[in-house]
Amino acid sequence: MIDLHYAATGNNLKVVIMLEEVGVPYRLVKYDMFAGTHLTPEFRRINPNAKLPAIVDHAPADGGAALPVFESGAILMYLAEKTGRFLPADPRGRTVAQQWLIWQMAGLGPMHGQAHHFVRYAPEGQDYGIERYTREARRQLNVLEYRLEEADYLAGDYGIADMAAYPWTTGTHLIGIDLADFPRIGDWGERIAARPAVARAKAAILDENRASYTQTRAKLTPEQWSNMFGDRMHATATTRPGS
Repeated sequence: MIDLHYAATGNNLKVVIMLEEVGVPYRLVKYDMFAGTHLTPEFRRINPNAKLPAIVDHAPADGGAALPVFESGAILMYLAEKTGRFLPADPRGRTVAQQWLIWQMAGLGPMHGQAHHFVRYAPEGQDYGIERYTREARRQLNVLEYRLEEADYLAGDYGIADMAAYPWTTGTHLIGIDLADFPRIGDWGERIAARPAVARAKAAILDENRASYTQTRAKLTPEQWSNMFGDRMHATATTRPGS
């Protein structure tokens, strides 16, 4: 059994997709990031960065104590190693898959995340931030489109790199980017969405908080802002073990 500590966002969806694809039993442990329920000493013992998702594997391969894993890319690699699926075994194919996974973690995800912040959450008048990050978000989509002109999936065959990238392409309308401008991405996304495991994953994390994370222009209370971007979120990182 694996515990998945999650919120109903695209970054968490990638892990649920993998869990559904490999058929490993898992239990969902839900958090409300706007309420700050993840900003606790208990959760920091699982993820020192106090971000979602994170997993706890209660049956690790070494037979030892329960093993926590944080960072969604690391979780995908861990589950691929654990199950022997969705990550090529040959060195060349494995390297290609790892490159595209790290590209998502370092490029597609962060740039789109910043675009979402400035377009949807930041106070009005953030024109430079909006232009900077929506332009970079579009550039990253062009990188993905370029790759998908060469191959059906990022590493040739469907795998963890696709699971990582796919959720970040489903909400581009929220930052003013029309996915119709990227036909290869559209076709690739339709193939992924048609997979039964992906449909199950989407249904699994569709909860009452989902609407909070998909607002076009979010209006946060001071407490919500503090939990998401402000003082409480930052103060959590300064708390030391045992304090």
